[in-house]
Amino acid sequence: MGADRGLHVEVSAKDYEDLSPFHVSKIFAALAKKEGVNLVLLGKQAIDDDCNQTGQMTAAFLDWPQGTFASEVTVDGDWLKVEREVDGGLETVRLKLPAVVTADLRLNEPRYATLPNIMKAKKKKIEVVKPSDLGVDLTPRVKTLSVEDPPQRQAGVKVETVDDLVSKLKESGRI
Repeated sequence: MGADRGLHVEVSAKDYEDLSPFHVSKIFAALAKKEGVNLVLLGKQAIDDDCNQTGQMTAAFLDWPQGTFASEVTVDGDWLKVEREVDGGLETVRLKLPAVVTADLRLNEPRYATLPNIMKAKKKKIEVVKPSDLGVDLTPRVKTLSVEDPPQRQAGVKVETVDDLVSKLKESGRI
């Protein structure tokens, strides 16, 4: 909402099958350099593989500071104040721009687009680029050799007393 234009990174179906957070991070970093931005906002983690890697790797490729799991972001000149939830409460970090920030679900209240704005959005320019246009190689870096179910476990045995437990463990060679 409120964007002047969009970018669509088009990935072939063949390449999409092997696309990983590594490749997506490389694409985001290349786009950030190409567009000359100083802030990259990303989600916390993907819903398909739950990796939570893309934001961190994008920051590494750009050599920019990062704020992860942001629940509040405040811009102060060339600095960002990022508040995030941690086990002990809230943590606040201060980052020098340019930076990469990954968003927690509490970062923003969703807005709903009105019909006139939806119609305006349809007229906005969407530039289509390919990863190769950005200098990103999508050659797979990880190969799945096999996927197998774990071996079936044997059923357990109930025992009445501690002495029965100890004798069963001795019989099975566990102690």
